[in-house]
Amino acid sequence: DVGNTNITLGVYEGGKLTYNWRLSSKIARTQDEFWMLINTMCQMDGVSVSSIKGVAIGSVVPSVTTVIKRFLDNRLKIPYAEVGAQVNGGIKINYQPPEAVGADRICNAVAGFNRFGGPVVIVDFGTATTFDVVSDKAEYLGGIIAPGIETTVTILHQVSAKLPLVDLRFPEKLIGTTTETSMQSGLMFGGAEMVEGLLKRLKIELGEGTKFIATGGLASVLLPYLPSVDVVDHLLTLDGLYQIYCHHFGKPAGA
Repeated sequence: DVGNTNITLGVYEGGKLTYNWRLSSKIARTQDEFWMLINTMCQMDGVSVSSIKGVAIGSVVPSVTTVIKRFLDNRLKIPYAEVGAQVNGGIKINYQPPEAVGADRICNAVAGFNRFGGPVVIVDFGTATTFDVVSDKAEYLGGIIAPGIETTVTILHQVSAKLPLVDLRFPEKLIGTTTETSMQSGLMFGGAEMVEGLLKRLKIELGEGTKFIATGGLASVLLPYLPSVDVVDHLLTLDGLYQIYCHHFGKPAGA
């Protein structure tokens, strides 16, 4: 799972995630460096690289995708599926153009629908805060893209000399008494109110039976202020990748 900030890798066996690791996606690496990193991580956890029989790639960073595909072709030499409009786990992409939907959003949509059916909404707190909507007919209907909270604090710091980088946690009171707590109030309470407000609007549009899943780095932190959210699942995107892999290669989900 290649995002704008991190690369998350998972090993599945018997339908279960057995190991997972995280790398920075902001560091340029060669295929040989990927080979060394993956060998090292596998050895540390007792995973035999030769036991890996296939790979699913979900990436929103084309330059990293290219290197990973070269690594798979030249080093591992095993089949892989690259998530996209045509490799989508069986959901219908009602988005224009279909190729514009990020692989991470497709993975979240597939995992969310396979878990709850539809309608289901997945909120992913990443570089952007994204909302993805799947109907009860397994149709990806589209969604919402808003600024991510971590991205917002970074931009505020970059464009204003007097606004510092702050820890992303809820202050004790809404009314800040320092620059830091004032920013935390706006970022955290404001971010939670935005998300909860949009979820309520989505429930009105989609119906009372709609399920809401949250994933991404800040999901657990924000959860106490998101009463509409049914469950937080930090491994949702990896699960979606695995499910798309199984669908693409015609394997049962527990394989």
